[in-house]
Amino acid sequence: MRHPIPTAGRPRHESDTPAAVLIRLESAGVRFGEVQALGDVTLTLRRGDRLALVGANGSGKTTLLRLLNGLLLPATGRREPHPRPDGQPPRSAMLFQRPFLLHLSVRRNLQLALWLAGVPADERGPRLDQALHRVGLHALVDRPARSLSGGQQQRLALARAWAIRPDILFLDEPTASLDPSAKREVETLIDEFGRDGMTLVMSTHNLGQVKRLATRVVLLDSGRVVVDLPADDFFHHDALPPAAAQFLKGELPWT
Repeated sequence: MRHPIPTAGRPRHESDTPAAVLIRLESAGVRFGEVQALGDVTLTLRRGDRLALVGANGSGKTTLLRLLNGLLLPATGRREPHPRPDGQPPRSAMLFQRPFLLHLSVRRNLQLALWLAGVPADERGPRLDQALHRVGLHALVDRPARSLSGGQQQRLALARAWAIRPDILFLDEPTASLDPSAKREVETLIDEFGRDGMTLVMSTHNLGQVKRLATRVVLLDSGRVVVDLPADDFFHHDALPPAAAQFLKGELPWT
């Protein structure tokens, strides 16, 4: 018999040690004026998670992504980042559906990101080279960044994120605007980052992508967490809540 489904955030876990936990949300809520965008969200993000946030349009995926990243503050409840060994909060980077790139070369876009991240000057050159080799763009280092194809721009954004060595990479619909070939390239890089130990938090509508990349799935409905399960259980559980069953069938309406 399967275990009951956690519907309001995962219970405490044996890996919930100070070293494993990156961010906790405790009964967190977010409002935009009169609109309750998120309500009573309790969730623990652990080092090494590959967490997919899914749900209908308007369910709160992007709001939860931004709350976890610290771009939004909770109106109610708490967001608690757990410090790294150096006492600093977890370092994060964010990848958007359409990356913001300056009217500069590939090289200068990366150099600026490393400078803003406080990377020492003598480390910037090696990190830049490593990052561009990692994503297959080293031959385009002097090309204007905005002249790259959509897939190349997203790979450059991934190189920029990887170069600052984040603890957590947040991804908001990272392949939604890409053609199938570019989507495979970007997914491959995201998968490699996760296998290297980077913690990933991704909002997506693509359930195939969730199966390929995620180890854990959080389903939101009307701003609330209704399921928080390992990815395999999410797709194969025989007693999902109605909202989850509807979502998997493509029947969940916009919120």
